[in-house]
Amino acid sequence: MASPEVAYKLAERLEELLGVDAVRRDEPMAEHTTFRVGGPADVFVMPCDADSVAAALEACVDAGVPHFVLGCGSDLLVADEGYRGVIISLTEGLDELRVEGETLVCGAGATLKDASELAAECGLSGLEFACGIPGSIGGACFMNAGAYDGCIADVLDSVEVLDPSTGERSTLGVDELDLGYRHSRIADEGLVVLSASFALAPGDAAEIRAKMDDLTAQREAKQPLELASAGSTFKRPEGYFAGKLITDAGLKGYQVGGAAVSEKHAGFVVNLGDATAADVHAVIEHVQDEVERQFGVRLQPEVRFLG
Repeated sequence: MASPEVAYKLAERLEELLGVDAVRRDEPMAEHTTFRVGGPADVFVMPCDADSVAAALEACVDAGVPHFVLGCGSDLLVADEGYRGVIISLTEGLDELRVEGETLVCGAGATLKDASELAAECGLSGLEFACGIPGSIGGACFMNAGAYDGCIADVLDSVEVLDPSTGERSTLGVDELDLGYRHSRIADEGLVVLSASFALAPGDAAEIRAKMDDLTAQREAKQPLELASAGSTFKRPEGYFAGKLITDAGLKGYQVGGAAVSEKHAGFVVNLGDATAADVHAVIEHVQDEVERQFGVRLQPEVRFLG
C-alpha cells in the first residue's frame, strides 16, 4: 500500500503525461460505483485513449503505486476509507462504438446498454440479453457477463488487451480467453481490456427491439432497479439459485444500517439511501454465514471488494 503522499507525487507525473484535466485527487468513489458508496481514491485518472491508458499504467507500475482499472463500477464495493492508490477510469475516453458490417467494435469503457442499443438500431442480433446489464464492455469481457440465457462468450469475437506488467498489447480471439461462468483468462492474468469486437447476426430491427423491451419489462418487474446496487450480489452456486437459498433462509429484508437484502429479489443487496460500504459488507457476510449454516452452501460474491 502506497501512502497518499506517494500517490500525489505520481499524480504530478500523470498530469504531465495526460494533462491536468485528466487527473483528480481525492475523488469520491461513491460517484463512480452503482452501489453509490465508497470513500475517496487518492488519484483518479481519466485517459482519453488506449495510448494514455498504457502510459498511466506504466507510470503506476514504475512508481510501485497500487492501481485499479475501472469501468462502470457496477460490480464493485469500495471501502468507506477509500482507495490508497490510482484509479484509472476507462468510461470517459474509451467509449467508442462503431459497426463494421456485422461486427460491432466497442471501446472498453462503452456501456453494454449503449452497445446493445446501437446493435438494435443497425438490425444486428445477439446482444439483446445485455440491454439491462449495468456494466462496461471491458468489465463484461473480464467476467463473461450474462443474463437471460445469454452471455458475452456467445457473441464475442476478439478483445484487444494490455498486459500491465509488460506493457505489451495483443488481440486475443474468443477461443483464447477461457471464458466460463463469471470467469476469464483476462481476470486470471490481470489483463486490461482496451476494446472488443462482437460477431452479430442480421435480424429484424423491430423483433430485436421487441425482445429487448420484453427483457427490460422482466427486469423491472423482478429486480429492485429503483435502488442502488451492484446487480446480482452472489454467483450462482452449482445446483442452486442464490436468490432462492437466501429467501428460504428467511433473509429477505435483512438490514444493517442503510443496506439490506432486497424484498423484491433476494439475490440483490441494495443501498436504501444512506448505506456505507461497511453496511453492505456486513449484509453480504451475514447472508453467506446464514445460508451456509442452514444449507451447507457458501455463496461466493459476484461483487468485488476494493480498499
